[in-house]
Amino acid sequence: MLAAHNPNFETRDFLKRVGLIWLAIASVVGLINAGAVLSARFPDPDDIMRLIQVRDLLGGQGWLDAHQYRVDAAGGPEAGGVLMHWSRLVDIPLALVIGALTPLIGSAAAETVALVLVPLLTLGIAMLLAARIVWKTLGDDPIAMTCIAMALSVPLLFQLAPMRIDHHGWQIVGGLVAVNGLLARRALLGGLVAGLAMAAWLSISLEGLPLAAAICALMAWRWWQDAARRDWLAWVMLGLAGGSVLAYFGTKDASGLLTYCDAIGPAHIAMFVWGAAVLGVLAWVNPSSRLVLLAGFGLAGAGAIAILMGLAPECAGSNFAQLDPVLIEFWYESVSEGLPIWHQNLDVALQIFVFPILGIYASYTLSRSTSGKQRQWWSEYTLLLIAAFLIAVLVARAGALAAALAAVPMGWQIRKWLMSIRVMDGTFARAGAMVALILALAPSLPFQVYSAVVPEDARRSDADMPVITAGNRASACDIASSAKLLAGLPMGEIYAPLDISPRLLLETPHSVIATGHHRGEKGMVFVIETALGSSEAAQAALQKRGTKYVALCPDLNEAMLYAQAKPDGFAADLTEGRAPEWLEPIAFGIETGFRAWRVKPD
Repeated sequence: MLAAHNPNFETRDFLKRVGLIWLAIASVVGLINAGAVLSARFPDPDDIMRLIQVRDLLGGQGWLDAHQYRVDAAGGPEAGGVLMHWSRLVDIPLALVIGALTPLIGSAAAETVALVLVPLLTLGIAMLLAARIVWKTLGDDPIAMTCIAMALSVPLLFQLAPMRIDHHGWQIVGGLVAVNGLLARRALLGGLVAGLAMAAWLSISLEGLPLAAAICALMAWRWWQDAARRDWLAWVMLGLAGGSVLAYFGTKDASGLLTYCDAIGPAHIAMFVWGAAVLGVLAWVNPSSRLVLLAGFGLAGAGAIAILMGLAPECAGSNFAQLDPVLIEFWYESVSEGLPIWHQNLDVALQIFVFPILGIYASYTLSRSTSGKQRQWWSEYTLLLIAAFLIAVLVARAGALAAALAAVPMGWQIRKWLMSIRVMDGTFARAGAMVALILALAPSLPFQVYSAVVPEDARRSDADMPVITAGNRASACDIASSAKLLAGLPMGEIYAPLDISPRLLLETPHSVIATGHHRGEKGMVFVIETALGSSEAAQAALQKRGTKYVALCPDLNEAMLYAQAKPDGFAADLTEGRAPEWLEPIAFGIETGFRAWRVKPD
């Protein structure tokens, strides 16, 4: 599509430059996260559950079987356990690394290598994809700065750091592959690449649907501006529909053809197929009338909505609208990464907000300072960035993909700013400009410096202590050190807070009642209601269920949230050292902050 790159700068030069920059950045990121790797400290319980899912796969569980059989085994489906909504696609690189290295270095070491290598390789792929967009549109000069710009975004780097093996990094890759497809000279190749990438991306997480819709809308805009480019939307939709069929039947047990609102299912695929068919025919007819073209777009959109409402009307709203109210209050509203930007702390909000805004500014500047196909491309890219930014405002964790897309024009913009600073007159002027640039690229830096130099007791008093939320999972509890004894106890179900249950599954052969995954809603409600109820009610509920153990980290913020809500409840009794007599303490011989009890039989 564009021919701005230096023809003498060949592909091997491009790969070498990006590879060297990635190696340098990956080395620094690896060193920063070395403590977390050595202590097996995961960023999020979802990363632990991902490793458990891979272990189950390597242990012989079926490729199409996504159940977690040790979660709510007593109260789950007839087959036992909870059906996860995660895609097997993310398991592939982890399983390949662990499976290949286990015969050579053992399973524990192989898992550690995978926990480091896979996220860093994902970072390298994301850098390569972002740098390729720059190379194809602006030439080879901004390549290095684009890669560096990606490393400057905290939300982006968090999703691609060691131990972060959940699906968010691959969502970023899927989005970047789709945008690279839009750069192709031929609609057939580029459209199919973009559509297939979006299909894989949506198979990994339905959270990508709003931005995928924005990409399709952008292709409709291409068609509206120039009928000669009508094939783009048709091929993108064909790739999306065909790729979704392949991903669905290739990764899920589709015998029941069930539609879930939290993952791509038959209703969504039917929407994509309808859109591909209508738009394909429309592109073939190539109507000369704008009114007919608009009617065709309307038919594709209205038909897709009608299909969704007919096949899965419950999926027309929020995926979490039907959750039990107790889960909404004590779980969903406490997972800050899934909430809008105005629910975040100021430093986190700035990290999500500022970088994409600067990217939009840089992209718009490029659209105004270029001409021809370059102007056309950067105008489209600006619209795409605006869409990504608005989605990130509504869902905080979407800020990582918005930052990845923003890094493309930001590499050019940062390089331009640095060149301007270099020719400034006066040392103070240059120093001031550099400070301003650093603060623009790292807006949370003042907060971090303030927190580092000012003692905590001077920053806040008891009167303005913040409310504890379950989304903040900080705890000094060391489950791994106590796990050996716990793992040796007779097999049984453990009652534990949602946030530490994945760790208990990882370290022991026991089962748990629930983890923080909404398809296990029944078990999650049981855990929360038991924590909020009296110790007498907890005794009756756990003995009736046949639960053998209770485990807790008293300083875990989830447990403290329950204790705050019900000071006379079961969770409060446990966190404040008032364990009831029907619980027999388990002595671990070392102080780890972890507490466990046996449930005495009725």
